[in-house]
Amino acid sequence: MRLLLGLGVLLFASSLTAGVTVQDLQWMSGTWTGPLGGAVKLQENWTVPEAGSIQSLVRMTAGDTTTMVELIVIEDIDDGLQLHIQQWDKGYVPRAGGAQRMIMESAGENFVKFKDASGGGLKTLQYSRPGNAGNFVIDIVTAMGQPMKIELQGD
Repeated sequence: MRLLLGLGVLLFASSLTAGVTVQDLQWMSGTWTGPLGGAVKLQENWTVPEAGSIQSLVRMTAGDTTTMVELIVIEDIDDGLQLHIQQWDKGYVPRAGGAQRMIMESAGENFVKFKDASGGGLKTLQYSRPGNAGNFVIDIVTAMGQPMKIELQGD
């Protein structure tokens, strides 16, 4: 019985990722900005999907200072999508740990979720645009198990 239940869960999970390509992430395209607390602001700039990839250049600012720059690349792979993410501090100094690789865990209408595949600082990373098309939500669970939610607005 447990084996059948386990197979059912595996088949359901694989059906959530079957056939998903970066073209299905068109809903992410655009500029999304919001507060992170105090004077800190996050801005994500997502390109349109093309040639099997979609990218974002992310900027975190505090007042008139850029404190972090991040590059995110999502690419088609044989069994779904993979995401690479890397951050740099001011002065283009790489943040500890370097780039992280994540693979798609699930996807649906206006959401995609990735899980760690390289031992990086994020356990899961999910992007969504729930209900209100003007909102862009980032749900994170760190490697230490700490959940975070970032809500951005379209510019």
